[in-house]
Amino acid sequence: MKKLAPFFISGLLLLGAAACNDPSRTTQSAPDTVNQNPASPAAQTTQEAKEDAQSELRRRQLNQDIRAREERNNLTGGDAQRAEADLASEVRSKLEANIPGGQLTVAADEQGTVTVNGTVNNQDQLSKIQPLAQEIKGVKNVVNKAVVAPPQ
Repeated sequence: MKKLAPFFISGLLLLGAAACNDPSRTTQSAPDTVNQNPASPAAQTTQEAKEDAQSELRRRQLNQDIRAREERNNLTGGDAQRAEADLASEVRSKLEANIPGGQLTVAADEQGTVTVNGTVNNQDQLSKIQPLAQEIKGVKNVVNKAVVAPPQ
């Protein structure tokens, strides 16, 4: 036992000396990741995010969200009086999911009239606005002020 104690203590001292040999980094020796990797995303990353936002999966998710909102609205008896912001939000989600590349804004009033402004890429997308908006429960009238403007 007496021979083992000095061996154990010297092992601990040797281990401690080796551990202290690696000094901690300071701001001068740390890598400069801020200047090496700017925060702006690459063009490919931006394009992938845009494609994901307009994918079939995203479209189905938005449509399911809209149906869930309508079911909650039916359960709470809020069928007659819908909040204008809620109605506009549902129409906006529906249009975003089904009209890729459109730059649309949506406003609603208390009578259920929805006004859509902005631009779409082609005439086919423009003609989809009214039927899509009419699918949302509570929409009584659609005022379509959107215009066709090809993407730049």
